[in-house]
Amino acid sequence: MPPSALPDGDPAPVDGRLPPAALAARDAGAISAYVHVPFCRVRCGYCDFNTYAPGELTGPAGSATAYGTAVEREIALAGEVLQDAGNLSLATVFVGGGTPTLLPSEQLTGIVRRLASQWQLEDDAEVTTEANPDSVTIDSLATLRAGGFTRVSFGMQSSVPHVLATLERTHDPANVAAAVAGARTAGLDVSLDLIYGTPGESLEDWRRSLEAAIALEPDHISAYALVVEAGTKLAAQVRRGLITMPDDDDEADKYELADELLTAAGYGWYEISNWARPGKECRHNLAYWRGGDWWGFGPGAHSHVGGVRWWNVKHPGAYADRLVRGASPAAAREDLTAEQRYDEQVLLAIRLAEGLPLDVLTAAGRAAVPALVDDGLLTDEPADAGRPRRVVLTLRGRLLTDTVVRALLR
Repeated sequence: MPPSALPDGDPAPVDGRLPPAALAARDAGAISAYVHVPFCRVRCGYCDFNTYAPGELTGPAGSATAYGTAVEREIALAGEVLQDAGNLSLATVFVGGGTPTLLPSEQLTGIVRRLASQWQLEDDAEVTTEANPDSVTIDSLATLRAGGFTRVSFGMQSSVPHVLATLERTHDPANVAAAVAGARTAGLDVSLDLIYGTPGESLEDWRRSLEAAIALEPDHISAYALVVEAGTKLAAQVRRGLITMPDDDDEADKYELADELLTAAGYGWYEISNWARPGKECRHNLAYWRGGDWWGFGPGAHSHVGGVRWWNVKHPGAYADRLVRGASPAAAREDLTAEQRYDEQVLLAIRLAEGLPLDVLTAAGRAAVPALVDDGLLTDEPADAGRPRRVVLTLRGRLLTDTVVRALLR
């Protein structure tokens, strides 16, 4: 099943150059880097990410060595493009996929070294890799830590075998505890990713998964509702009536249970789908939600600098071929209008527990706030501790975020 299609956009220049206005508009100082590793052992039926299982790529396109060489070439290209953007440093690096830890740990740490040689890593830089619980060992995790990684995010998804089977996840639930223990021994911070709303998952199944995750005492837990993406195997099963998706009430009940149990265990929500111990929030993802700048490396990766967004060609072979020719791997790009940037700021900032400053909103947006407060969807927080007056989603508001956003953007 092919991954989802890229969005439409304007032609991207062959040399990858950005408009001078974009370089001038970006915030001075640190940026973030995302590295996409497109390899998986098995394509899960719900996944529409740009990933490829064994046999789907032939020749150099499927080679880990060719992939690494191509990424290094894109890092060099990024250095040339951003050379006029001031003295840059890297605040966060996030290696995602796919399953990055299918690559040798030495190769992943080599990519981090190459990034650090292009732009200095900040002293407290957050460097994360995603991993499946069955794709790491104590030795590989120790190598990652020694090579600069500070954090690992394990795709746990569920602790219930029949739920994992529906998702076509191949790991044994017992492997999660072993992986977390190995990461702790190596000195890495740990995040666990969970999915709720899988067909056939009861509320008690979901409680069991939450309690199992909490018992492992990770620093961070993400809980995402399962979304049926067009073109996936799961979407085809739903269309044919082979699988029935749960209703919205089931999803709301599971979200409320997650918030209840995670809050009681000492995890605070800082973004609608993310909870963390104090000070253990994912700073890389916060950079996205706060509208920061980042360069995305790898096939299909997206980037944003100074109001310009672009995305790479998806196929690893095409990605590598362009870089071999000295060309940018960008498939297309868009220069965001002031209206688009405003819409995105509202859409992303309202998701955060720190809230959306009222002075960001237009007059029409501010006029919508009192009704949203009366409906129990927002709280109107006064200025304090250097923070401006702002609105913050209530628990009910988190369940109805789309309604809130539509009202604020009317």
